[in-house]
Amino acid sequence: MDGPGPRYTSYPTADRFEAFGADRLEDAFAERRRMEEADSFTPLSLYIHIPFCESVCYYCACNKVITKHHERAKPYLDALGVELDLVTDAIGWQRSLAQIHLGGGSPTFLSDTELSELMTAVRGAFFVNPDAEISIEIDPRTFTGSRLEHLRGLGFNRLSFGVQDFDPDVQEAVHRVQSFDSVSDLMRQARALGFKSINADLIYGLPRQTPASFERTIAQISSLRPDRIALYAYAHLAERFKPQRRIDIKELPTPVARVEMLAAAMAGFQGVGYAYIGMDHFALPDDALAIAQREGRLHRNFQGYSTHPDCDLVGLGVSAIGRIGRHYYQNAKTLPDYYAALEAGKLPVVKGLTLGTDDLVRRDVIMALMCHGRVEFAAIERAHGLRMREAFADELAQLMPMVADGLVTLDDHAIEVTRNGWFVVRAVALVFDRYLKDSASRDRFSKIV
Repeated sequence: MDGPGPRYTSYPTADRFEAFGADRLEDAFAERRRMEEADSFTPLSLYIHIPFCESVCYYCACNKVITKHHERAKPYLDALGVELDLVTDAIGWQRSLAQIHLGGGSPTFLSDTELSELMTAVRGAFFVNPDAEISIEIDPRTFTGSRLEHLRGLGFNRLSFGVQDFDPDVQEAVHRVQSFDSVSDLMRQARALGFKSINADLIYGLPRQTPASFERTIAQISSLRPDRIALYAYAHLAERFKPQRRIDIKELPTPVARVEMLAAAMAGFQGVGYAYIGMDHFALPDDALAIAQREGRLHRNFQGYSTHPDCDLVGLGVSAIGRIGRHYYQNAKTLPDYYAALEAGKLPVVKGLTLGTDDLVRRDVIMALMCHGRVEFAAIERAHGLRMREAFADELAQLMPMVADGLVTLDDHAIEVTRNGWFVVRAVALVFDRYLKDSASRDRFSKIV
């Protein structure tokens, strides 16, 4: 149960992507364009990947470029402009956007002028809905209150702070030193400027963390009252991610300590009024994420939990992932490959997957577990024309040990994750993943707890 497993921001997971040419993505865009022009269609979400960071955090597994040379941003923004033109030529100009998210890397590596130019280009290509969620990840170590004002002026209404841990020893071990006071000051200024939602990212399982030290971080974050808290389990995959080789594995907490940290976080955040959204998110009761959960409208995509319907996602930038209809796609992962495709006038997609009928059924089952902790058999049967007991006989049999352990309940009508089962909800979802039946194929993922 404490082995590796996906976080299921998609099903199938991105490691299942295969060769996927620009022509296939153009066809997917064209298909959506025809459907939208023939009938009403859900708005799009837009993700833009900014890969640059000034310094490396040793735990990081993101696609990034470490540099202090800010002049490298200009050719990247030029390339984004070319990609934006290619995408909107294919999908149609001024399509509605319900969400925009800038991630990385560190999007705030861009100067205020460059952020203005980027948002002007986006608004020129798409129609940004008046109530759109416009969010950005910020690095508190390199950010100021005056820059917050500029973001607000550009229409950003949501912020995500990379915190991870406030303990000085842990910060030193992962090469990310930032004070509690600096984060507190920025959050206070963000609220004064009217940002609608503030998220804080934390990681448990980092080197030199202990249950006692992490409880202090939990208390400090709780005192700041961010609207949302994302709590991730550190995945030590040093053979894949070079910066992690700088971490001394002898300083990593034991599996027992990791479980204690997770339990303390769940008890601590819920004890001060946060709703537990799912395996990695907490939100204040009046936050849109908590409201969506209560109303059964919670969704999950490549950015994590979302309040919006299961809408298509356009990914822009190096390594960005998107989804159009039943097609997933991913852009080139290196800047040279990304630039080369755009210089040739082609969408920079290199990998992807077109979901089959079985994929679509299993995706609905897995996302119901991840978002609601419950799979209603009747809903799956109506949507896909099958009988759960017959179609998933083997999987339901595999759940019986979890039933015996009190992690799930199972009857003739539904599967439901128990309170304790939420600790290992990824393991419950994993039962329905036909691509990961053997343990060897799971080794590329983080530990479930």
